[in-house]
Amino acid sequence: MKRVEAVEKKFFRLMGESVPALGLGTWGMGGGFMSPDYSSDKQCIAALRRGIELGMTLIDTAEVYGGGHAEELVAEAIKGFPRSELFIVSKVWPSRATRDEVVKAAMAIVERLGTHMDLCLLHWPPEDGNLRERMKGLEEVVKRGLARYIGVSNFTVELIEEARSYLSTVDVVAVQNRMSVAYRAYERDVVPYTEREGMMFMAYTPLEKGRLARDPFLASVGAKYGKTAAQVALNWLLCIPPVTVIPKAARIEHVEENAGAAGWRLSREDWELIARHFAERI
Repeated sequence: MKRVEAVEKKFFRLMGESVPALGLGTWGMGGGFMSPDYSSDKQCIAALRRGIELGMTLIDTAEVYGGGHAEELVAEAIKGFPRSELFIVSKVWPSRATRDEVVKAAMAIVERLGTHMDLCLLHWPPEDGNLRERMKGLEEVVKRGLARYIGVSNFTVELIEEARSYLSTVDVVAVQNRMSVAYRAYERDVVPYTEREGMMFMAYTPLEKGRLARDPFLASVGAKYGKTAAQVALNWLLCIPPVTVIPKAARIEHVEENAGAAGWRLSREDWELIARHFAERI
């Protein structure tokens, strides 16, 4: 078995367990229209494995990333690591309109991953408005042992409440929405809601597709800590109690830089300074 370093974890009441605060995102991997990154499979697998070695054992993927190939890359990357130390997340596309279709999609995900999901999410709210069928399908996914927990992605508080109302044997334990210091649409409602309810808030696109990694203001703050702009942007999110962060992990050098965002904290003054700076630009 490969040795896995420790990364700080956060405890979430609805799961009753702790999850790595900093993880690995796979959007862009695997080719195809939902995966525009042209890193080779070999590069992606190596980057994922390096991230796991560094303790970033929260791994996020989805059935639409590379038409499922991203999940196959995750399956290859996790070989040799203790499964009990990994927290694997994947997402079902909302075109799966019935509970049976949701279950079939989850079965295919598990087959590609070569293991169960720790968390299965509904990727987006369904356009046809029939959220009940999707949530009942996710409930069945847990019942069949395909996933340990379920959640939602790109949901408002109102939609989260609706989703929860359709469940009888499980609950929504996690919400995955876009969030960064420069994109804070959910900061005043969904984030405090998840904290109050004991849920995990997973922040995707935390570096705004690399833009924040090149931000001179963040770099100037980072100089005080011996950290890069990217590390400061990620740490800003890690300072928020219910938030875990899943930056993209397609290249080893980026993964190693991202890992440096954990294990320290911005001062309250600097956190607020950064918040004010970007609030003025939003």
